[in-house]
Amino acid sequence: MTADDRLHPQAAALVAQVATSGLPPSYAVPPAEGRRIVVERARRFFGALPAVARSHDDWIVWEGRAIPMRIHQPLLDGNGDEALPVIVYFHGGGWVLGSLDSHDHGARALCAAAGAIVISVGYRRAPEHPFPAAAEDADIAVRWAETSGPSIGGDPSRIVVAGDSSGGNLAAVAALAARERDSRSLRMQVLICPALDAGCDSPSFTACADAPFLSAEGMRWFWETYLAGSAETAREDWHASPMAARNLAGLPPALLLAAGVDPLRDEAAAYAERLVAAGVPATLRTFEGMPHGFFQAQGVLDDARTAAALAGRILRKAFAKP
Repeated sequence: MTADDRLHPQAAALVAQVATSGLPPSYAVPPAEGRRIVVERARRFFGALPAVARSHDDWIVWEGRAIPMRIHQPLLDGNGDEALPVIVYFHGGGWVLGSLDSHDHGARALCAAAGAIVISVGYRRAPEHPFPAAAEDADIAVRWAETSGPSIGGDPSRIVVAGDSSGGNLAAVAALAARERDSRSLRMQVLICPALDAGCDSPSFTACADAPFLSAEGMRWFWETYLAGSAETAREDWHASPMAARNLAGLPPALLLAAGVDPLRDEAAAYAERLVAAGVPATLRTFEGMPHGFFQAQGVLDDARTAAALAGRILRKAFAKP
């Protein structure tokens, strides 16, 4: 049985549409072309963007560095004067291809479901900026939310890090970095189809080697491109590979959303198991029959909307004031 045979009918239809669109695999072309392809794929095949009150682009300015960000404000039923919780969101794309535009569906979905401000971070990408550039930008984004969140109506005591795929990696790295500097601002970490282990040797890398949207070969290419010349040492560094962290105690509670037909599936399960063993509350939900990146297809996949609704319910509880 191939990976395609294990897909849910809705996911199979989406994969077939993309496959017959004439768009080449995004990692099989030069990065500039790949970046254009992932944006076009999102706009053509992922359906309508989830509704938010308003969105605007701005800059995270920190110690002489400027990082693009997109701020989404949620639709509100009650008092609009109250400071809102903040989700710092990192897009996917293998640290190479994604952007604020390619992953706008997921960022908006979290904004709407959680009733929180979402800061979508345009971190530096490989190969122009290999590791540790993206990890550094992720930490800066959280620090900015902690210190400057009130300037956008955010509550700096109620912050969550979230991300999809390589963005899930950066969310996990940002949570570890916040713990290392003894920050108490993070309420949760939401890791969606996360890339957590540079070893690329979990059982799902074999079981889902030919999976659509992300193959095992493609994921290895992303890791190699991101880590570049530091591959050997970075594989043992949690700033690159969170699974390499020897101690996960003291991290914020985690929600991990995995796809059943995804080489990264078992990394989410293994990380959740390690978090629980370290005393960190962790919830794992695997969406069987879904491919990698399914969360972005909010307009066409029921499971994408179910995943967003689940995240919203859990986050609203985490954000609740005593």
